[in-house]
Amino acid sequence: MSMCPLILIADDDTVVHESLGLYLDAEGYEHISAYDGEQALEMARTESPDLMILDLMMPKLSGTEVCRNIRKTSKLPIIMLTAKGEEIDRIIGLELGADDYIVKPFSPREVLARIRAVLRRFSEPAGENENIIRFAQLEINMSNYQIKALGQVVPCTPKEVEILHMLASNAGQVFTREQILSRVWGYDYFGDTRTVDTHIKRIRQKLPQQGVSWGLKTVYGVGYKFDVEA
Repeated sequence: MSMCPLILIADDDTVVHESLGLYLDAEGYEHISAYDGEQALEMARTESPDLMILDLMMPKLSGTEVCRNIRKTSKLPIIMLTAKGEEIDRIIGLELGADDYIVKPFSPREVLARIRAVLRRFSEPAGENENIIRFAQLEINMSNYQIKALGQVVPCTPKEVEILHMLASNAGQVFTREQILSRVWGYDYFGDTRTVDTHIKRIRQKLPQQGVSWGLKTVYGVGYKFDVEA
């Protein structure tokens, strides 16, 4: 990451670009602008931004389509913006691999706080021994955000990898939904904690349930843990 992080603002509203641009300038961030989905996708590929602020509803390509395309080849940090407040929109954005989600209207100061939190989490290197966690028939590699189970690569979003890595790093320990959101998203999350339930459900669907000695367990009334049979 460069000394002056480059932020790509992808939104069809010029007011968003102007207001965020002023705050980003004041904080010493560089920024570039895209005004539709196709332009956003192209600039994400050619300009190598350190983080993308991505509006959900844009011309030509929607934010969800842009996010889905980027996640095929890149772990670029993405903060999604939307004027909608329904839970389903938040869930869709996060399931596609967005790192954060902010509902309009928003405070530019809040966006800056989220940017700092996401960039900080991505810039903090894990120790060599913390990059890869192994159990019988399971490997979680944070160096390349790859999960292998029963010798096969399991396709997961970055958030799914981070959740599983965090829980597996603390095998046997129970975490509340709020703790998972705080640890994985990197700050006190203001969203619906059911986001965690959705992510856990999707991880379980992708991981084998038979022939393994480990798994994600629900502790009713508390939260979740990664359990390993003795």
